[in-house]
Amino acid sequence: MLNRRAFLGASAAALPVIARLAPAEQGHLSSLVIDSATAKLTHESYGDLIIYFDGSTEQLRELTVGSLALKAGMVPHPPHQHPEEEIMLVTGGAGEITVEAKAYPVAPGSMMYCSAQRLHGITAGAHGLTFYFYKWRA
Repeated sequence: MLNRRAFLGASAAALPVIARLAPAEQGHLSSLVIDSATAKLTHESYGDLIIYFDGSTEQLRELTVGSLALKAGMVPHPPHQHPEEEIMLVTGGAGEITVEAKAYPVAPGSMMYCSAQRLHGITAGAHGLTFYFYKWRA
């Protein structure tokens, strides 16, 4: 049985997870800070995908923020388009981003903006590629 100190310690440790899962005011994302250890991690065949935020905000109908560590030579999916605008920020490795069939070499510090319904894609280089993405629809 937990004593009061152990219970309070366990409760405090669980607060970030509970806050992330609790519904925000009017169904919007809550204002909070999370790190990669508390974000949703999935191991895909092409690399590790982390989703930090996914839902509506007070200003946006949809917002998705995540990161992807692509394995060498991999793509998460073929070039595609979607109704959201998107920004990608490369933070590690190297590779190539295509926008509207034009290829751009990318490395840490490279950033892509792609408006809605524009064809785009990303391919990791020989040593992999890590990037953060921000997708939204007003």
